[in-house]
Amino acid sequence: MRDLVRAYVTTVHTTYLDHVEHLAPGTRGTFPLVAASEVTVVVAAAQRLHLIATTDPLPAPQGPEVELRDEHRGITWTVRFFDPSVLPALGLLPEDTPTDVRRVLGITDTVYHLTVAVGGGLTGHHAQHTGVALANQHAKAVRDLDRLRQALPRQERTVDELGDCTRLGLDRAAALLAAELTSGRVVPEPGTPAASCLAAVLDDVNR
Repeated sequence: MRDLVRAYVTTVHTTYLDHVEHLAPGTRGTFPLVAASEVTVVVAAAQRLHLIATTDPLPAPQGPEVELRDEHRGITWTVRFFDPSVLPALGLLPEDTPTDVRRVLGITDTVYHLTVAVGGGLTGHHAQHTGVALANQHAKAVRDLDRLRQALPRQERTVDELGDCTRLGLDRAAALLAAELTSGRVVPEPGTPAASCLAAVLDDVNR
């Protein structure tokens, strides 16, 4: 299983990096996986399999913990594996939401957070689609944030905070920032994804 997950992560990353290779260096450098240069991909087995790329520093593996290192186009990543035998709290989660899994792991900064079905969801074909989709998602976020900075030059810091919330999946904080940036014209419903909050603010300023 570890070899299967490692191959999946490698395919996601190589597809992502190859997909953005044609872009100008400055543009390519704004993509989270490229900008990070080196990440740890935490593989957390809860009710589902969570793949979390983070720049947070993690302590060296201990006991049964395993880490595997790979590289492509100058970007390096280390895959670390955690399950309830290593981190019992993973097996105690009533629901393995991304937020809850990151809380148990103590991870705050994420480049991406994927949930994958064990078995059929770990195919190379699925990994290629995921890599392209992730690159396109990051590209859209970069474009949208640039447009917001141009439209709201006096609120650039708040726009940056909204961008961080979108990347980290902080939905509640993103909703509050969306309302602030639009003077209350955009009030996302509870549970609205951070990416949708960003899109709603962009729609509002373009009216």
